[in-house]
Amino acid sequence: MTTPGEPTDPYGPPPEGQPPYGQAPYGQPPYGQAPYGQAPFGQAPHGQPAYGPPPGGYPAPWIPDAMAPYGRHPVTGAPYSDKSKVVAGVLQLVLPFGVGRFYMGDTRTGILQLVVAVLTCGIGGLWSFIDGILILTGNPVDAYQRPLRG
Repeated sequence: MTTPGEPTDPYGPPPEGQPPYGQAPYGQPPYGQAPYGQAPFGQAPHGQPAYGPPPGGYPAPWIPDAMAPYGRHPVTGAPYSDKSKVVAGVLQLVLPFGVGRFYMGDTRTGILQLVVAVLTCGIGGLWSFIDGILILTGNPVDAYQRPLRG
C-alpha cells in the first residue's frame, strides 16, 4: 500500500527470491564497484606498488617514441632519419657520382653530380668525393630535413 505523494513502482514488487530492483543479483558487487577480491580500477592491489608514470614526469626510457623511432637529436630535438650518415658518406666516397645523395633522398644533387661526372669523363667525381667527406664530418639531413643517424 502506498501513501499519498509516494511514487509507485509500475512493475510491482520483484519476484520471490530476487533482490529489489536496482541491486545486483546473484552475489555480484553493486554497480560501479570492483568485483570481490580485486582492487578498484586505477588502484594497485594491497601490498603492491601503484601503477602509473614514473616519478619526475619523464617518460620511461623503454617506452618508444612513435614520432621518432630512431631517437632524437640531443640539441635540436628533431627526430633522426632512417638513413645512416656513415652509409651515405661511404657510398659517396666509393662510388663518386652521386650515389650517396640518391641514398639520402637528395635526387636533384645526385643527378647533378652524376651528369657532371659523366660530362667531364670522371673528373667531376671529385665534387662527389669531397661531398662524401663533408657528409661524414658534417651534420647532413635527408630529403625531409631530418638529421642522419650517426
